[in-house]
Amino acid sequence: MKKRLLILSDLCGYLKDDWVDCYFNSLESDFDITYYDCCALGGVDTTNYEKEELHEQFINHGINTAVRKIIALEPDEIDVLAFSIGGTIAWKAALKGLKINKMFAVSATRLRYELNKPVCEINLIYGEQDSFKPSKEWFENMNLGCNIIKGFGHEIYCDNKNTSSLCAEIKK
Repeated sequence: MKKRLLILSDLCGYLKDDWVDCYFNSLESDFDITYYDCCALGGVDTTNYEKEELHEQFINHGINTAVRKIIALEPDEIDVLAFSIGGTIAWKAALKGLKINKMFAVSATRLRYELNKPVCEINLIYGEQDSFKPSKEWFENMNLGCNIIKGFGHEIYCDNKNTSSLCAEIKK
């Protein structure tokens, strides 16, 4: 029986996630995958598809709404691959009871505001040039390491050059 893997989208959700197919193609032979559009989970209105507007909605209500929904939808232990805002949602859901075995959070920059960490295996991945990634002090205070990918910014996960190495880590 395959392990379950949740994939949580980034801020843009399914409307602009053609890059996620590379992850599905690489991981589907090893995992039973469930994909969640974070916009749909968070009740975020995508009529005005500007990143600033989406971000504001996530901050105002979407993150908390998504956390409540995912906890209700996923009662069993799972692994999680989450991108950007999806990483924040997974982290907060784990703190509130979502049973995560392994969490892979890619470019989850809002984690820099977190003061507590969930009890699970945590793998954080950031682009070297992502100016909003948590500080070195944050990683030290949380007693966490991270994988910094040189030459990339926030959307490292959209670049196919990184997909195979990220998927190899998840399959371990």
